[in-house]
Amino acid sequence: MSTSESSLTGIGLIRAASWGAKMKFHLLASGSKGNCCIIQAGDTRLVIDCGTSKKHLTHSFHNLGIDYTQVAGIMLTHSHSDHISALKMFAQIPLYSPFAIEDRPDLVRITPYVSFQIGDATILPIPLSHDSGLTLGYVVSYGDESLVYVTDTGYVREHDFKHFENADYYIFESNHDPELLMKTNRPIFTKKRILSDNGHLCNQDSAEVLSRVIGPSTQEIVLAHLSEEANDEFLAYSTHMRMLKEVHPEKAANIRLRCARQYETISGGQHE
Repeated sequence: MSTSESSLTGIGLIRAASWGAKMKFHLLASGSKGNCCIIQAGDTRLVIDCGTSKKHLTHSFHNLGIDYTQVAGIMLTHSHSDHISALKMFAQIPLYSPFAIEDRPDLVRITPYVSFQIGDATILPIPLSHDSGLTLGYVVSYGDESLVYVTDTGYVREHDFKHFENADYYIFESNHDPELLMKTNRPIFTKKRILSDNGHLCNQDSAEVLSRVIGPSTQEIVLAHLSEEANDEFLAYSTHMRMLKEVHPEKAANIRLRCARQYETISGGQHE
């Protein structure tokens, strides 16, 4: 090993030691019936969205050994009920939101592209494209690791790709397959909404975005907000894996790729 390599290795060890525990996450619910995610950055636990039943959330937090009344903050992505319906559970928790909530005058209003700190975590909010006013995705960073959380968007703006590049972990929407969507019994206006730029990402679009932003640091991808009627886990997985193998053949075998389910906790990150 050269002197320069030895020095860089030493710096890496010092950095790792100084930051202690690494990032990890628990996706408690993901889909049209409710969404909630816990992210741990060092000693700081954050919650993104709380749109499922109080019973499910209470049970899920208990099974993880986490006291939901002690989390450092809750961040909302947008105002649809499947992302905020259990907000009263977190009445005493600092709230960060892109929109006002009448009975929470204490909330911190989030501004796109303006980063903020919650405990050990640094958060960068990125605007998405959804039919719910201002909708946000988040890049959560701690030490030399980062996690990208993106759901509920009809497309991802190309000028935002740079913010999502080379994250360690991605929780990323892969909502539907267009052909399966059109075969459902949903009204045509609902189908058009989902397919629009203000709707949801399909498998192919999700795979194309991810193939352009993942990098050497990427370890895990969780495909989120899968439609129970208009998608299929195997189809979502195979679409992404095929794209990964085409664009990043050297990385495909080493990335952990999974599909989230509506009410099944999926955990990841270091020391999960």
